Amino acid sequence: MITRPPQLRKRATGFGGALVGIALALGGCQHDEIATASIPDDYKQRHPIAIEEQNRSIVVFVGHARGGLTAAQRADVMGVASTWLREGTGAIHIDVPAGTPNARPAAESMREIQAMLSAAGVPPRGIITRPYQPEDKRFLPPIRLTYSKIAAVAGPCGLWPEDIGPSMKNKSWFENKDYYNYGCAYQRNLAAMVDNPSDLEQPRSETPSYTTRRTAFFEKYRKGLPTAVPYPEAEKAKLSDTGK
Repeated sequence: MITRPPQLRKRATGFGGALVGIALALGGCQHDEIATASIPDDYKQRHPIAIEEQNRSIVVFVGHARGGLTAAQRADVMGVASTWLREGTGAIHIDVPAGTPNARPAAESMREIQAMLSAAGVPPRGIITRPYQPEDKRFLPPIRLTYSKIAAVAGPCGLWPEDIGPSMKNKSWFENKDYYNYGCAYQRNLAAMVDNPSDLEQPRSETPSYTTRRTAFFEKYRKGLPTAVPYPEAEKAKLSDTGK
């Protein structure tokens, strides 16, 4: 039986421990690469625009001694009726305060709101009234009009899983790639500005052409006349003669 000297046994043990430490370090680096590789490089994939259902609401404040709506409040209610007919996906819920100092004037205003919505074309089944009691009775409880609609959303923004500066841990800096939050604000603003969320998924169908205008255009073209449309009022709005 061959026995190693104590010095060789210590060296072998130390060398084996170093190999184990290197293996663990490499294993940790490999795990970091897998986690980082799971983040898409395209900002449209990192921050996709999703289509979901959201609530749109307005409030109508009513005092304790007078019912009815002001001119501005009537305009707000008619605006809700107009947008509901175009984009609403559920009934209009009217939340009316109950058991509050302004409960009776609020009930009178609620009846006026119902009449205005019906006159604007909202069917009776599209209006649902329900009483509510505010949690904090120190504040004036308003009448709330709420309905659901389809909306485009993106985000949340402001997530920074990695440092964007030069760092050994920041692989996007070494590989010249976009940082994680890049493009999030653009996607969020685009989702907020789009009027019809379905436009993000598919184009709209073409509307019929204006035959009268097209016929007049081709008639001028056939006779060799200018086809441009003159706008005499455009010259009146100019503040300078530069460019003439």
